[in-house]
Amino acid sequence: MSTSPGSRSGPVAAERLTAWFAPVVADSGYDLEDLDVRAAGNRFVVRVVVDRDSGVSLDDVAEVSRALSDVLDAEDDDLGRSPYVLEVTSPGVDRPLTLPRHWRRNVGRLVTTSAGGEQLVGRVVSVDDGGVVLAVEKGGAKKGQVRKPAGDRALSWAELGEGRVQVEFNRPAGHRDAHLVHDGPDGPEGPDDDADDEHDAAEGEQ
Repeated sequence: MSTSPGSRSGPVAAERLTAWFAPVVADSGYDLEDLDVRAAGNRFVVRVVVDRDSGVSLDDVAEVSRALSDVLDAEDDDLGRSPYVLEVTSPGVDRPLTLPRHWRRNVGRLVTTSAGGEQLVGRVVSVDDGGVVLAVEKGGAKKGQVRKPAGDRALSWAELGEGRVQVEFNRPAGHRDAHLVHDGPDGPEGPDDDADDEHDAAEGEQ
């Protein structure tokens, strides 16, 4: 949950909205990853981020948006009838990996992380209750250098730091988002960052 610093009622509104939205999102089969309330003139922008193991499509975003709009309509009096814009989206590639489910949903992807003060680059091989197995790569610190495999490394949750997904031109085979990469006449169409990972928000102004 996050709020803009300039919003007078942002923290209170965000806490209230989280209490309303969390069970609705869970009942729909998703995780509520973040909720942000920001003042925009005389209205509020309510941004909700949801995710699940199988990924989130545009239809999923629309479904969740409708359900949360119904909640806002039903609880309108408690919000003081302040106008708002609701945005529902899935996590972007820049979302840090901080929870086991975040790592699980990125099996096959190249990430950077730290362990015991050491900075690591590697592909997520597997995730279980004990931690993460990375196929570690070495080198590539300078432009033009190619990273080389350095073997698998098992990292416990206790030693594993925050992870960051690295943008690649191709999704790894078998990844849940692999179908979002399209091959044109000259191969894949550029980096798979914004268009693949964060769907356009479904907006509803009340």
